Amino acid sequence: MIKIGVPSKGRLMEQTFDWFGQRGLTMRRTGAEREYSGAVEGMAGVKLVLLAASEVPRELAAGRIDLGVTGTDLVREDLADWATLVEEVAPLGFGRADLVIAVPSVWVDVDTLDDLDAAAAAFRVAHGFRLRIATKYHRMVRDFLTENGVADYQLVDSLGATEGTVKNGTAEAIADITSSGETLRANHLKILSDGLILQSQAVLFRARASGAELGPLLARLGF
Repeated sequence: MIKIGVPSKGRLMEQTFDWFGQRGLTMRRTGAEREYSGAVEGMAGVKLVLLAASEVPRELAAGRIDLGVTGTDLVREDLADWATLVEEVAPLGFGRADLVIAVPSVWVDVDTLDDLDAAAAAFRVAHGFRLRIATKYHRMVRDFLTENGVADYQLVDSLGATEGTVKNGTAEAIADITSSGETLRANHLKILSDGLILQSQAVLFRARASGAELGPLLARLGF
């Protein structure tokens, strides 16, 4: 039995169902709205597993699902050495968003990562503690800032409404996912000119720990 993990609700689930449906596999939820059960029609031996998008990377890494749909950002953030655990089968062309560094718009002299590094050093001297960057993507943000020579900062955890942390005084800058940038602008934030960390989208991943024979299914999907 081949298990495919799919986001359990919202537009991402609907777009995933459409993507598979265009390739001859009909996916649908079964049972009541709050029951995370589903069915696949069009090919025998395939089981639909409905999960939160954030759970898909963990289940892939453990080999408990054979294929899974989730965002690039979640896989790269949640799985250390992700490429040894999962393989990208195909980008799906939806669920696009960018992980970016953003600072207050009033910081007119801060436009690049070098500027941010200088501002962070000055901030520590002036305030006695490190400039705070709110994010839920600690691994990717830390690696990105280290690679680009930014120091004298601290990451503070934000599980929601990250764009509001600067206005609320709990952070001086943020690193978050954005699609259109409208929410950033509404909160008087601007993206650094070289502050793009990752261009994310929904991707079909294969679990390297999977023992299932995926050849016929992948061929059916066009791969």
